[in-house]
Amino acid sequence: MQIMHGYRDYKDHRDSFNVLAGKVFGLNFEAWYQNGFWKDNYDPYSVIEDGKVVSNISVNRCDMNYKGEVVHLVQLGTVMTDPDYRRRGYAGLLMERVLKDNEDADGIYLYGNDLASDFYLRSGFTESKEYRFSKDVKIDSERSAQAVPMSNKNDWDKMADILSSTKQNADMYMVNNTGLYMFYLSQFMQENTFYIPDLDTYAIAEIEEGTLILHAVIGTGDIDKVISSFGKEIKHVKLGFTPKDTTGFTKSEVVEEDCHFFVNGKFFEENRDAAFMFQSITHA
Repeated sequence: MQIMHGYRDYKDHRDSFNVLAGKVFGLNFEAWYQNGFWKDNYDPYSVIEDGKVVSNISVNRCDMNYKGEVVHLVQLGTVMTDPDYRRRGYAGLLMERVLKDNEDADGIYLYGNDLASDFYLRSGFTESKEYRFSKDVKIDSERSAQAVPMSNKNDWDKMADILSSTKQNADMYMVNNTGLYMFYLSQFMQENTFYIPDLDTYAIAEIEEGTLILHAVIGTGDIDKVISSFGKEIKHVKLGFTPKDTTGFTKSEVVEEDCHFFVNGKFFEENRDAAFMFQSITHA
């Protein structure tokens, strides 16, 4: 048994990682890798036994622009152990190594389920809260937001360039990690990117029965004008990020079934009473 990380470009280990991710979560990272979006920011720490990945905690380095300052955070994800190798202490060994290797980070956070809660608490994390902002709206205009094609590698590369070079209209948003954005936009959310010409701003959004779920505003366009650009069919808005100006929005605690928010480190201690949420499309 050995612990390995930094093996992204080793096909045998990467394939084994994908097999385990598929077995536990139904995920596969190969297309993300082949399209060039699996960067150094995403680093699986894995227990290798007999040449096979049998347990894993992935380190995702997520620098955040928070109120104009860059904060160096680490998000842990893809926490998994093959059922045949559980109860051997592998997850604990991995967590110990991950925390040691990232002790210089401003903070570490993750999203965990009910069954893993005790493990994270024993590992030094505390359960915290996130807050979502939403409001009802009345829009009289037709939709002006234009769907942006996201169907091939050229489209994805253009959006990656935009994400890396454009500020976002949010109190907190991820920087220096376009790969994690593209994990979603190049796969599961290819139909969710829009451009608002009058504002020279992009939006990542979903529409569900009159509700606009706005995941990100890429550019400096006014959020209310971005919302209005989606037209009169929109009656309610949920933000997947924390706006700079919360005027007119209702704040509510984010509550998801079998999902808890765990934190560790000085950033979270210093901002214990702050009402924010990490962008919904940056969850690893």
